[in-house]
Amino acid sequence: MRLVDAWYDPSGRTRPWLWPLWPVSLLLAALGAVRRRVLERRRGNGEGLPPVVVIGNITLGGTGKTPLLIALARLLRAHGLRPGIVSRGYGGDGLPAFVTAASLPQKVGDEPVLIQRQTGCPIRVDARRLRAVQMLAADQPCDVILSDDGLQHHAMPRALELVVIDGHRLLGNGHCLPAGPLREPASRLREVDWLVINGGDEDVLARLRAVAGLNTRLPPVTTMRLQPAAWVNVRSGQRVALTELPLTPDRPLHAVAGIGNPGRFFATLHALGLAPQFHAFADHHRFTVADLPFAQDATVLMTSKDAVKCEAFAGPHCWSLEVEASLAPEFASALLAAVQGLVQARADTGTTRN
Repeated sequence: MRLVDAWYDPSGRTRPWLWPLWPVSLLLAALGAVRRRVLERRRGNGEGLPPVVVIGNITLGGTGKTPLLIALARLLRAHGLRPGIVSRGYGGDGLPAFVTAASLPQKVGDEPVLIQRQTGCPIRVDARRLRAVQMLAADQPCDVILSDDGLQHHAMPRALELVVIDGHRLLGNGHCLPAGPLREPASRLREVDWLVINGGDEDVLARLRAVAGLNTRLPPVTTMRLQPAAWVNVRSGQRVALTELPLTPDRPLHAVAGIGNPGRFFATLHALGLAPQFHAFADHHRFTVADLPFAQDATVLMTSKDAVKCEAFAGPHCWSLEVEASLAPEFASALLAAVQGLVQARADTGTTRN
């Protein structure tokens, strides 16, 4: 956590003890660029496969990719398209696999289970994204495939790239791993099709340009907001309005989060007027009963992503916060039109699977 806090120092300065890591960052960035060129030369143009839309990021830590992917999958389905989804399935030990509503998070990963339940889309999890796309296309009649993350999986062909950026943390100190949080140099942002900034203030784009050193033209930029929608009882599935969370003075209030940026969840709870005792865990943490020793006597709040891992042992006072990505209407329309164009172009070639 100390390293992550240093990367995302609100002052924007790089702490002195990180400077010895800077040569390593330069070396890893150079090796990453060589790897990318090699893989891009080897990959095909995706002929015979549905168009792939990547929803990724260039930073470590949670940025809001999963809620955005869920919103896009619902948007496409609402307009008659048949999206499929591929994911790494991080944390699962039963990969590769197809994901169903009954799949266990410890086998296929927490995010794929959450995505499948909230979208109903066919999902394939595999560390090798290209193989996941191929297997999903062979098994399901998908018009388009959404890749949950995968921006750096350069062997996988893609038709569109969307990069999600946390509007508060932005790119941290702007350095590549391990001196900073970047998986690729900030210049990579110039190459994608859309930048989606999750939250932030009116000056967020100017601050992004400053920290990234991007004074040239950027791709289209849009914003999104994660809006709390409802409370869901982890054990029973009961869904109640935000104002109807059952709290009693005799039960302490705790909140747990095993996500890439626990601070965002905790800030959301504060914004809802709640002041629980916070417990942060590593991203994709495999929760057990021992992690919640206070659950018998307290009301416990958690994210939807964590809830899928706690269902088997959750008490009656465990609640997850359901959130939805609120998209700018012009972005939703433009993306829908772009995907429909890609699907139609593929249909015109006669390669669509019946």
